[in-house]
Amino acid sequence: MTARLRVLMVCLGNICRSPTAEAVLRHKLAVAGLDGHVEVDSAGTGSWHVGHPPDLRSQQHAQRRGYDLSTLRARQVSEADFDRFDLILAMDEANLAELVQLRPAASRAELRLFAGRPVPDPYTGGPAGFEQVLDQVEAASEALARELTRRLGTS
Repeated sequence: MTARLRVLMVCLGNICRSPTAEAVLRHKLAVAGLDGHVEVDSAGTGSWHVGHPPDLRSQQHAQRRGYDLSTLRARQVSEADFDRFDLILAMDEANLAELVQLRPAASRAELRLFAGRPVPDPYTGGPAGFEQVLDQVEAASEALARELTRRLGTS
């Protein structure tokens, strides 16, 4: 089955927030019966971690909640992403501003904040930051799965 909608999650380095959001949203979409209808990917606005797996702390905290990030690899947002994806969701205002600047004039992709508010970067903090990311990402992913269900008319 070919995906009818494509969603891209974006943070700075694509090793903490956006891969977590990718894995959680995929899970929520599967639960909602949309896993074949919606393609989900993630990327970073920066290039520092391209090819690397998600931060080990992100993987460990996600694994405790049943999400596997181990097969994901960081990549940088490309110009082609603005044609490939219908919905590009930034984890914070700085990444959203970067996406707005990178966006080609002809792109019809919808850009917005993923959670409706910033998802704080846990990279330089402790375990509580990774748990906060998961809490926000789970809530935002559930809301997004409901929105996509309505958009696709599969409710």
